[in-house]
Amino acid sequence: MNRMLDTVVRRLVQTGSLEVVDSAGNTRTYGDGTGDLIRLRFTRKSAERNVMIYPGLKFGEEFMNGGFVFDRGSVYDFLELVFSNLKDTYPTKLMEYGAKVRYATRRLRQANNQRRARRNVAHHYDLDGRLYSLFLDKDLQYSCAYFEEGETNLEVAQLAKKRHLASKLALQPGQKVLDIGSGWGGLGLYLAERCGVEVTGVTLSEEQFETSNRRAKERGLSDRVRFLLQDYRTLEGPFDRIVSVGMFEHVGVGHFREYFNTCRDLMKPDGVMLLHSIGRFEGPGDTNSWIQKYIFPGGYIPAISETVPAIELADLKITDVEVLRLHYAKTLRVWRERFMAHREEAKKIYDERFCRMWEYYLAGSETSFRYWDLMNFQIQITRDQNVLPLTRNYMFEAEERLRAEDERAVARGALKLAGE
Repeated sequence: MNRMLDTVVRRLVQTGSLEVVDSAGNTRTYGDGTGDLIRLRFTRKSAERNVMIYPGLKFGEEFMNGGFVFDRGSVYDFLELVFSNLKDTYPTKLMEYGAKVRYATRRLRQANNQRRARRNVAHHYDLDGRLYSLFLDKDLQYSCAYFEEGETNLEVAQLAKKRHLASKLALQPGQKVLDIGSGWGGLGLYLAERCGVEVTGVTLSEEQFETSNRRAKERGLSDRVRFLLQDYRTLEGPFDRIVSVGMFEHVGVGHFREYFNTCRDLMKPDGVMLLHSIGRFEGPGDTNSWIQKYIFPGGYIPAISETVPAIELADLKITDVEVLRLHYAKTLRVWRERFMAHREEAKKIYDERFCRMWEYYLAGSETSFRYWDLMNFQIQITRDQNVLPLTRNYMFEAEERLRAEDERAVARGALKLAGE
């Protein structure tokens, strides 16, 4: 067996049960023997070398291309084992050096001008719409759900997420709301229906643009909700409220100040903004090279510590911060389980390699949130500190009002949840 591979795996896997079979048929055992056995078998020698030289990229590529297979367990089981064993130090100096180089050059990969931003969005969000319907909730919410105490149903948790976001915006009927990165339109439609506001949503995805406008028309909301295929940097305001969910991860660290300066200029003096983003517990970093290449080109998960300065420099005021710790791990688990249950359907839309790619993406994302340094944060922002009540009670009261309305809508059949 590759000596470097053996050394790294032995150093990394202290607990659990792992067997690695090299391309020549030699088997090594790692861990303390606890838990279910995972057996990874290399199908070619080059794969052993590749995952050692550049694991951040090549491990995912070799899984996609069949360079190794799992005779026992799955790629999720393996990543769960690795991340639960992962320490603060890198297994090798080469990996540590590679991480430093990537961090030093991250702005180059995140240079998301308008043309590049549109291309990057199309790479992921303009996939065949049937794919997302295989694993998302009925409202096509492709962001972290909000699992209230004891809740396990994804549809209910995604509805709770929209309610939670709305409660922090302190909405009043007739206000103009901007949704930056509006997805398939679910949040904008919810705000219009429940809160009586006018919503403008912007996306760079043609699939999302067409779907969201069709949904608005079908629900008779086209007079109050419009979705534009437009970069947020080209909009004209002003808006009473701005909400942005799952879009800030596509901005890039070099564009943080531009993002918040634009939001300030689009917001009325008495406006309120709510930013919902994936974040890092451990401070600034860089995007995994496999994710960068295959899933989210140009993407970057920000740390709160590098987000706050950009808000302050835009002469904006932070009025509330909330960290959602394991909500995305729970969301991703449901997505992964649904995707795997419909894997054959996804294979008919694309192919086996694509299915392996998405299995690895969903498994790696879930384990990162569950065992590593990822979370979600929500930051409420204003231009004037006097525009909101002194305490957070208004949020709780609004959330309860919306909950009652949601329950009434479900009762009369106007709102359908999964399984009903």
